[in-house]
Parts: sequence; structure tokens; C-alpha cells
Amino acid sequence: MNPALDTELTCQAAAEGRPPEGVGALTMIESDEPWFSLRLRDLWTYRELLGFLVWRDVKVRYKQTALGAAWALLQPLLTMLVFTLLFGRLAKLPSDHVPYPLFVYTALLPWQLFAFALTESSNSLVGNQHLIRKVYFPRLVIPIASVLVGLVDFTISLMVLAGMMAWYGVRPAPTLLLFIPFLLLAVLTALGMGLWLSALNIQYRDVKYVVPFLTQFWMFATPVAYSSTLVPVKWRQLYSLNPMAGVVDGFRWAILGSGTASGATLGISIAAVLVVLIGGLIWFRRMERSFADMV
Repeated sequence: MNPALDTELTCQAAAEGRPPEGVGALTMIESDEPWFSLRLRDLWTYRELLGFLVWRDVKVRYKQTALGAAWALLQPLLTMLVFTLLFGRLAKLPSDHVPYPLFVYTALLPWQLFAFALTESSNSLVGNQHLIRKVYFPRLVIPIASVLVGLVDFTISLMVLAGMMAWYGVRPAPTLLLFIPFLLLAVLTALGMGLWLSALNIQYRDVKYVVPFLTQFWMFATPVAYSSTLVPVKWRQLYSLNPMAGVVDGFRWAILGSGTASGATLGISIAAVLVVLIGGLIWFRRMERSFADMV
């Protein structure tokens, strides 16, 4: 037999959708899932793995550190002191009739959670490449676990906020418990961006250098050190496309009762989060099948 002729006949048979001569019937195995299938049910199946990864990351983060969980307090406190000196004392920015240190610290709680979750989730796949190469599990578990770890620091910092409110004699607003939906919005924002960046980080390792710059720029585009009332009215809707602007304003309104939680602003922020999150889920799932080859 001529090898070249055999190859030609085999290619012709494949093009016509029939098996080559001398070969039995071929069985084509293809996925019957649509291209946009998110398979979120897999997260429930692997919920124990998710819990393990969260607990592992919490232990590793504070292992062999002199201060341990105190770092969760020092970061927002030191940032609050710097902002108070620069923007509260020197620039004398308004703080909606609330002591400026309290005004800033309340905003730093969701912001620190978002910044930490975004940084960790964007590098989560590369950091767990040994797991991705060896065993199958829904890769979505990895960035979600990285985001949830930030809730530990948030809970510790929240207790400090309670002490600061007692020190300044500020009573919690009647809307206190409404900070929970805004907390969820911050988590979903970090997760949505983290899905995009973690998948891109597999292909382009430049992402880990871009994220710190992105986070720093994003903070000054968010009303952390200043009140959103300083933004001109004509720019408010465009400004609301930043989901963290609605989150920070919502936190201050829910906990301190300062400012207002505009329905229009919040609606635009929620819509922006949903677009980023759903797009990130679809993109992540489409890229997931190639993670093990590229990581």
C-alpha cells in the first residue's frame, strides 16, 4: 500500500463524514452544552473544596507573621490617618457632617475588601497551577475562594468601626443592616473583575503588574477620601458606572446615615456590576478548557 494514497483516502473520507475503508463505524463525542453554559450547579457539588480553599488561604496568609490578623486592622487604620491628614486637615474636604476619620474609615471597609479580593482573584489561577494541572474540578472555585477570604479581614475591621463610632458618639443609622446588600455588591464587583483578569493572566502575565495600578487609579475614582457630592451633577450618571461609587455611598448612608443612596445612581451601578459579572462568567467558562495547557 502507498502511505501517501492511504493518507489521501483517509482525509477524503473524513471530509465526507464517513469512516475510511477497512475501519468500522466512528463515534464522534461532542459536548451537548451550549457555548454559554455556566454550569453553576458544579459549585454546589464542589462546595467542600471551596470551603477547604478558603480555610487554606486564610491560614497561609497569616502564617509566620509577627502581627498575624492585626494586619487586617493596620492597613485601613494607617490609610485613614494619611487621608485624614492630607484631605481632612490640609485640604479640608467636606465629610457630610460626620467626623472625617469616621467618614473615611467607613468607606475604606468595602474598598479594602474589593481591592484585596480583586488582587487575589486575578492571580488565583496562576497561584494554583499545580492543582489545575493534576485534577479536575470547576476552576471557578479558585477565584471565588480568593474573593471570600477578604471577608475575614472585613469582619475584623468592622469591629474597629463600631469602636470608632462609640468614641465619636455617633449612633448607627436605623438603616444599619442595609449595608449587607452593598457588601454583596462589592463582592460581586470584585468577583466579576477577578474572573476577567484571572483568565487573562493565564495568557498574559502582564496582568499582575497592571492590577496594582488599576486598583490605585480606581480608588481615586471612588468617593473614599471625598464625598460624591463634589462630583458635578452633569457627570453623576457617568460617575455611577463605577460600581464602587454606589457601594461606598451606600455604606456611608446605611451605617452613618450621611449622604443619600440615590436610586438612579444605585441602579446604574447594579447594572454595571451585572454586565461585568455575567460577561466574566461566560469568558471564564469559555477559557476554562485551555487553562491546564497554558498555565
